[in-house]
Amino acid sequence: MGADQPGHGFESRVMRERKSLLVRADASTQIGAGHVMRCLALSKAWQCSGGDVTFACAEVLPALRQRLQQENFEVLAIEAEPGGGQDAQRTGELAKQLRSEWVVVDGYRFGPDYYRRLRGSGLRSLAIDDDGRFDDYCADVVLNQNASASQAMYKSRQPYTKLMLGSSFVLLRPEFTRAPGGRKIPEIAQNLLITMGATDPENVTLKVVQALVEMRSDNVEIRVVLGSGYRHAAELRTLVSNLRVNISLEENPPDMVPLMAWADVAISAAGGTCWELAHMGVPAVVIAISSDQAGIAQAVEARGVARNLGCHADVSACQIVNAIHELISDKQRRHSMSHAGQQLVDGLGAKRVVEFLQQKA
Repeated sequence: MGADQPGHGFESRVMRERKSLLVRADASTQIGAGHVMRCLALSKAWQCSGGDVTFACAEVLPALRQRLQQENFEVLAIEAEPGGGQDAQRTGELAKQLRSEWVVVDGYRFGPDYYRRLRGSGLRSLAIDDDGRFDDYCADVVLNQNASASQAMYKSRQPYTKLMLGSSFVLLRPEFTRAPGGRKIPEIAQNLLITMGATDPENVTLKVVQALVEMRSDNVEIRVVLGSGYRHAAELRTLVSNLRVNISLEENPPDMVPLMAWADVAISAAGGTCWELAHMGVPAVVIAISSDQAGIAQAVEARGVARNLGCHADVSACQIVNAIHELISDKQRRHSMSHAGQQLVDGLGAKRVVEFLQQKA
């Protein structure tokens, strides 16, 4: 019998051969968008390998849902308490319907029982983690992309649980991996980027802007990124409109690469943006806007990639201004930070993860 010809039978066989991935992650004004955004990076790499990806969400910001759909990912609703038994059951049912090779789960709501339920349904799972907070890890694979990751965090794991740890596995979206390398380091930094994540529930953005107004430097241009879930945009617009300083607002930019390429220095939350800035070679001052970011903030400072100011609640306006003043005038330190960042994050992490998962499929 001859080879399949294009037609219904051929298309059906191709569809069966396409590898399917199910992603379970949420995004809201309280938990932020970071879990979904790094899953987006992994999903693009899976998609580029010829596979299909479906997102299952109990909560998702409208702008983020639109972004996922624009990237040709289906977004399905999980109508259950996030992280609970019904959530795991519904996710397992979806994975079986889609014939998913793996279920990727990202979020602090999903504890050991969630992964046990998936495994009990005959499914393989990848848990994306940040800090080893649970007393048992029973996913098939645990991925912690942070420079602070260590095997000691996961002593309480099952014998079959594999670990993928460290900056070799940082999940970057294609716009970052395609960005040209190299960066010019000016004698005096002039372009300052402020980015506190998609939601910034504690409104650290306002605190940073108010602090930097006191710098009173005519030579510094400031661009402030307001994410899709930032609820204080009107307040910030009013503040900026009444200032005689060079500040502009970038509201929900579709691509962060041009802004990071423009920046000489950044002030950032200590989440996934740290790794994007590092890859782009942007010297940064980081502030932990939630407890789970403390380890990342410490790690990027230890690696010489950024200056860590600690928890947002403990940071004073004076500390913010002093940290930026020091970086603006210290070309040698900025050069060292830029080089360290680009050495730490090579941009191949998502590809490495996908290759590993598909080898195990």
